[in-house]
Amino acid sequence: METPRYPFEITLLDEDDGPGYLIIFPDLPGCMSDGATVEEAIANGADAEKAWIDAARKWGDAVPEPGQGPNKTGEFRTRVPKSLHARLARQAAVEGVSMNTLAVALLAEGLGRRQAGGQ
Repeated sequence: METPRYPFEITLLDEDDGPGYLIIFPDLPGCMSDGATVEEAIANGADAEKAWIDAARKWGDAVPEPGQGPNKTGEFRTRVPKSLHARLARQAAVEGVSMNTLAVALLAEGLGRRQAGGQ
């Protein structure tokens, strides 16, 4: 099985999308594939990666080096429901930190749990 050169992320597809796994390549905008198993998603991802790079070269677009994808500035914005915003503001005040600090801590904690398999 051919494996991708670029960093990738694999997630379980939602039930609405059917059984299987989605593979995305953060360094290659729009490059993704899927498969019924993780192994199949990786193999299909390698094909998608090659097709993305071939298309970029054909059209004269830049091909980033692996790990050097776009927009890794450390900043992103998101909208949340007003009720969640209020809860975050209250909790930040209780903890004596900014909402940004609280949000970063909560994101890091949640991501750590997910990566550890504790979802």
